[in-house]
Formats: sequence, C-alpha cells, structure tokens
Amino acid sequence: MAPPRFGTFSIVAFDRELNAWGVAVQSKFISVGSVVPFAEAGVGAIATQALANYEYGHDALTLLRQGTPAARVVQQLTGADPGRDERQLGVVDRTGAAASFTGAKCMEWAGHEVGEGFACQGNILFGPEVVRAMARTYEATPGDLLDRLLAALAAGQREGGDRRGMQSAALLVARAGAGYGGSDRWVDLRVDDHPSPIEELRRVFRLYDLTMLSREDPATLLPIAGETATALQHDLHVLGYYTGRLNGTWDAAGRTAFQRFVGEHNFENKQRDDDRVWPSILGYLKEQAAAETARRTRTAPIVPGALDRGPGAAPPGGGTSPTPNRTSK
Repeated sequence: MAPPRFGTFSIVAFDRELNAWGVAVQSKFISVGSVVPFAEAGVGAIATQALANYEYGHDALTLLRQGTPAARVVQQLTGADPGRDERQLGVVDRTGAAASFTGAKCMEWAGHEVGEGFACQGNILFGPEVVRAMARTYEATPGDLLDRLLAALAAGQREGGDRRGMQSAALLVARAGAGYGGSDRWVDLRVDDHPSPIEELRRVFRLYDLTMLSREDPATLLPIAGETATALQHDLHVLGYYTGRLNGTWDAAGRTAFQRFVGEHNFENKQRDDDRVWPSILGYLKEQAAAETARRTRTAPIVPGALDRGPGAAPPGGGTSPTPNRTSK
C-alpha cells in the first residue's frame, strides 16, 4: 500500500535578532508535527511534506551542520531521491538563506514561495493564494518569530489552506539554551487531531507563552499597591492562597501567598522580588478566581465546607505544601 500524502502547508523561517529557527505547519493528516518539522539551534529548519520523505529531515540537518547552504541541501536531497517528483521540501540554513522544492507530481495545487529568511510551501491547496498570503503575512506581521509563524499559518488557512480540510498543526522553534531546563527546544507544540487545529494551536501557545516564556515588555509591569494589591489579595483569597485582609497593603502574607501560587502554577518565569507584577498574571488570576466562584455557585457540596476552600487552601488535617523551586511537569 502506498504511503499517505500530506496535503500540507508550512513555513520555515529564521529570526536573526533572536537567533532562532522554526517551522509552522497544518495538514489534513493526523499528527503532522510528528513527521514534517525539523529544527536545530545554530543549524536550521526543515519541512518535509507531500509524499514526505522523513529522512530528509535528518539528512538535511546533517548537511546544514556542515555549513551546506539551503539551496545546495535541497539539490542534494532531491537529486539523490528517485521519488523526488512526489516530494516537497522547505529549508532555511544557519545564515537565514532559504530554499524550497515542489516535485512535478505533487497533487494540485502545489507550489512554494521563498523570501528573505523564510520559505512557504504547500500541496493539495485551494490555490497559490495560500502560500502567497503566508509569505506576505510573515513579512508584514510585527513581533518575533513565534508571532510571525503563527500569523502566517492562520493567513494560509484564511485563503482555503488544505482543500481537503483541517486536522492537525504544529509549531517547532529551536533557540540555543532557551527551552525548558536550558534545552534548545524553545517551543515544541502539537495539535494532533482537532476540527480547528490552528486555532487550537494558538490557544495552547498562549498558555505556553504565559507559563513557559518570558516575552512581555518590562515596561508593562505594575507596582503591587492600591487597587492592584487589592485585586491580587481578592483573587488569591478566592483561590484559598490568602487569608489576610483585603486592604490593598502588600505585606508578607500577601507575598507568601502569591509566591506559592506562582510556584504551584508553574509561573517561575514570571516570578519577581521587586513587588511588581506582570499584567498577564493579573489576568490569569482573575480568570481562575472567576472560575472558582462559578464552581462554588453551580456545584452542590458533597463534603461539608468543601465549597468554601479554594484549590490553594490547606488540605484538611495537613499543612500547605512547600513552594516549588522549579517548574513541575
């Protein structure tokens, strides 16, 4: 039986300011992120699709590590492959030079567009407008590589995307030492099966951005005083972390409660010791407190007093757990 074809659109790109390489991809194919994207910090990024040759990813990284330019990588891989007419490939190298290849037998519509620091490619699409919109959007979108890759993916879908529909999407970005525990895997997110995979990918990314990345502008930090302190005290109280007075005075009890909340919710990337808070944390706390209030309103109590305790409260018969000093998985 012939292997399945990937009706796919993707973008590979390099961000010179961040020194990061990434791939964003969507397909009417389950778990596209397990096959199409490859990236390595200081080396480059690859998307292998259509009748995807998985070995293209590993072989391209090997060539890129040796300093082979993107265009030459594409030539070597496809030139040695008897199945090249059914392949599609996009590559960006360590310098940001990009190249793409669309085999003559890829299913229509299939094609690519290469720009400065990026390459867009797709097959089984509604038409050339898909990759064209991806390219133009990537070039015009403000922000860093992550914002621009996601915007390009959404733009391709708005022009019809894969003409068979939607199923999975992925975002892979490599940046030296920027990932969890100092790894080079800065972002590696996948939506394997979903009716709206790009929107779901963006939702997951927003949560990942909040809890794992540090991309907010320090100019947006707010002093914890007055109304801001009161809001924090209120929401921490609803969630069971704070038992003091709601007076807007940021004292040791408030700091301890907030530190425990940050640790238990994996927000070490947002932790500070200068009595200032990120607006994203305020927003997240407000949402969590509202959800807890709704839970108490709508849920019939099974254990007496259960609805009076938030998730951060001390368990009956025991003390609170110690504040984690690292992100818990």
